Amino acid sequence: MERKPLFQFAYCRSPDQDKRGPAHHRVVIVGAGPVGLSLAIDLAQRGIAVVLLDNADRIGEGSRGICYAKRTLEIWDRLGIGDPMVAKGVTWRRGKVFRGPDLLYEFDLLPEGGHKRPAFINLQQYHVENFLVARAAALPGIDLRWRNEVTDIVPDPAGAELAIETPDGPYSVRADWVIACDGTNSTLRTRLGIEFAGETFEDQFLIADIKMRADLPTERRFWFDPPFHEGRSALMHRQPEDIWRIDLQLGPKADAEEEKRPEIVRARLAAMLGHDEFDLEWVSVYRFQCRRIENFVHGRVVFCGDSAHQVSPFGARGANSGVQDVENLAWKLALVLSQEAPASLIATYDLERGQAADDNIRHSTRSTDFIAPHSAAEARLRDATLALARHADFAKRMVNSGRLSIASVYHTPLSTPDADAWNGGVPPGAAMQDAMLRQGGKSLYLTDIVAPRFTLLCAQHVTTLTLPLPVEMVAISETDRGSSVLHDAQHQFAARYDATPGCAYLLRPDGHVAARFRNIAEPAIEAALSRACGKTMLHV
Repeated sequence: MERKPLFQFAYCRSPDQDKRGPAHHRVVIVGAGPVGLSLAIDLAQRGIAVVLLDNADRIGEGSRGICYAKRTLEIWDRLGIGDPMVAKGVTWRRGKVFRGPDLLYEFDLLPEGGHKRPAFINLQQYHVENFLVARAAALPGIDLRWRNEVTDIVPDPAGAELAIETPDGPYSVRADWVIACDGTNSTLRTRLGIEFAGETFEDQFLIADIKMRADLPTERRFWFDPPFHEGRSALMHRQPEDIWRIDLQLGPKADAEEEKRPEIVRARLAAMLGHDEFDLEWVSVYRFQCRRIENFVHGRVVFCGDSAHQVSPFGARGANSGVQDVENLAWKLALVLSQEAPASLIATYDLERGQAADDNIRHSTRSTDFIAPHSAAEARLRDATLALARHADFAKRMVNSGRLSIASVYHTPLSTPDADAWNGGVPPGAAMQDAMLRQGGKSLYLTDIVAPRFTLLCAQHVTTLTLPLPVEMVAISETDRGSSVLHDAQHQFAARYDATPGCAYLLRPDGHVAARFRNIAEPAIEAALSRACGKTMLHV
């Protein structure tokens, strides 16, 4: 059963197809999913023209990814589509974990205030992609080509040549940089002979989207050994438009084709819901995979998202990680193309996002092992943990129904180590924390004012400081309410950043901390900026 395409796009012949030899472009992106579209928009907003190739002409074949984290929403804010994503999506922050029919515990993913975006939204991937396509169409510099299938790639030290098949026949292009965002079954990865390393799990899972009206709270619900699906697990999420996502563990020996039959699916879901007043929208059966390629950068070919790494869906670490990949890559590639940074800066994309991939794979593997134990001993340990969790807080922390996606901390030579003592705050390599501020009687958020440039957050107004050209200063104070200073009216910036008067944070264009200083000094800022741009860093 497949949902019919919601959005379809026309193939258009490109002028490149009428040239005798390969046309030349600085950047070609392969794959117009959430990752490739986000990267194209990011680069276009930085003034870099891109060609974006996709082998399809439609969006909407199944909802696929649905959970998008706060960090991803903040990135999409900067790309100009955060508001429609949140307005269309279902906002949530609470979850419940059950064993059998009984509630073990519940959690709140964002208990404190002062954040512009929620912990998560649920939104079908076809809506996400449609918002991204509309944004891409509104920007100059994005040449989005539907039904342009890349069939081969020939890399060289200066770039790569791509062979492309279209309804009008083949043609080729050359690119200084090729970015592979073409997913799990990446043609570019296959043509370059790059292999995945990792684990494919034996258990199979049924994933179903149903349409029904239900007066249930908007929250994540996870069951271990529920009465309607004994010995297995189940997960339930609300989506927009009265669509509900349900995951059911089937076991390793399940017949996938049999399990996808509508009458079998309906019977399982009716047992779970206690009624059959719903319509099936989309059904699939899959096995989890937690794996990655060894290197994300191969000369002038760079891999992002599922083409580089794959995780199980528990924890919402797939699409979120892919969007954060391109957030890391875009500013670095822009600096390299403008000759403001050496080409070696791209190697830090592999380093930093490799760390993130390893972290996501580690969490995802642990989640899957807990949900579907490999052995009787692992199952006994899991069951003992669940039994204790009903009464003991320490055991609740051991229950793993999917550690949910958060921004990674980079251990990287681009960061300048602390030279001073800090009692908390945001350390170098970590992503910025949002805070509500005031300016001229209006409220605004820190995440609205920092990216996509280098920003120096100063815990006071400094008039004598001369900053390097790429850096913009933002002054924040609890006491000063002048027009050139943001007022920390609720003490959120001071508390979250351990911000005493005179201190400063240098933020990278992706919002990660490059350096922090207890006392502002121009030479230290210049040195940290040079390091963050890859000019004076240690070898990667």
